Amino acid sequence: MAQRNNSEIVSVVHRICCGLDVHKEMIEACLLRSDGVGGQSMELRHFATFTDDLLRLREWLLEHECPIVAMESTGVYWRPVHNILEGHIEVILVNARHIKNVPGRKTDVEDSKWLAGLLRHGLLRGSFIPPHEVRQWRDLTRLRRSYVESLSDYKRRTHKLFETANIKIDSVVSDLFGTTGRNLMALLITGTDFTPADIAKCACGKLKSKQEALYRAIQGFFTDHHRYLLSLLLETIAVFETQIESLNARLRTLMSSREPLLERLMEVAGISEVSARAILAEIGPTLDTFRSSAALCSWAGLCPGNHESAGKRHSGKSPVRKHHLKTIMIEVAWAAIKVKASYYRDKYYRLKTRRGPKKSILAIAHRLMKAIYHIIKNGARFHDLGEAFLTQKYAPVKLARLKKQAHQLGFDLVAQVA
Repeated sequence: MAQRNNSEIVSVVHRICCGLDVHKEMIEACLLRSDGVGGQSMELRHFATFTDDLLRLREWLLEHECPIVAMESTGVYWRPVHNILEGHIEVILVNARHIKNVPGRKTDVEDSKWLAGLLRHGLLRGSFIPPHEVRQWRDLTRLRRSYVESLSDYKRRTHKLFETANIKIDSVVSDLFGTTGRNLMALLITGTDFTPADIAKCACGKLKSKQEALYRAIQGFFTDHHRYLLSLLLETIAVFETQIESLNARLRTLMSSREPLLERLMEVAGISEVSARAILAEIGPTLDTFRSSAALCSWAGLCPGNHESAGKRHSGKSPVRKHHLKTIMIEVAWAAIKVKASYYRDKYYRLKTRRGPKKSILAIAHRLMKAIYHIIKNGARFHDLGEAFLTQKYAPVKLARLKKQAHQLGFDLVAQVA
């Protein structure tokens, strides 16, 4: 099928390209070819999503010398297609929010035509697809995070179980799952007749001086039903702890070549080994895709969005609501502001009085992300500016304001050498 278009205003960037509308069980493909005189030919194909069908899709594209393909980032359904095309054809992965078709004209075939048309004129902006190695890191760090959250959930269930059985161990020990807490839980599973001597064997460290309180804490209504539930919970917790250790070991092995970079990242306030590996797994070790630190922060959702109409600026909420890197950086920011005598702590409390805690912590995460960009991109090392940096920076302005206020009250401020 051939048709004539006026391409004088919008230039053709890709003379041969293809748009794919990807679903779980089927793919609609639209191949566009320019004839060199302002016209184009279109070919539509339908493919299933089994591996042999995707191989036929790749052969069809290579047969027509198609160098580039565009498709929506629909869940995980784009990944099988990318697995087949990676290394053979350039793949542009597009955010579905950026390419909405005209309402009332949406079909699978029309979507593939729309994608191909936008790609032909260079109107699509591709999403970040990390290399294969980094994608493996991502899978491991995200699975680890899921396991940690599940582990915390089962620990909370254990706390709830003790409350329902009148057991108050967590009112005496700071960590229920520390050595003393685990010893007492093992004692509770074995029976109910305890003596102060049994408690003395369970207590460790500073808790040896709280044996009487520990003895009172385990006096409750702990029945066989509670013992059964506690044994199941502890078994599940042990499984998650084992899996997390296994994931940590796997990550250390796969990221062993990046240890110098990880060490530089861990110099940043608030970044631990776990968060350093998670950050590197999300953005990769090179940052070639991001042209500046501002672009990286925008991609992660760590800066305000733009919403202006009729000369009025409306809500500045970031369009990126949920992002794995954003979650990690917020956690890092909370840890960074707890570092005493640090620039980030001073900046946070200055912002908090005016903007509130949530916007302030997001601003700290933004500053940390910019520092991480330069550490990875330029090989820089982290240097904390210190809590006196902002005070010294704005000292002339603050001094002028104080002089003005003193003059209004009938006084003159005179500088003296300290």
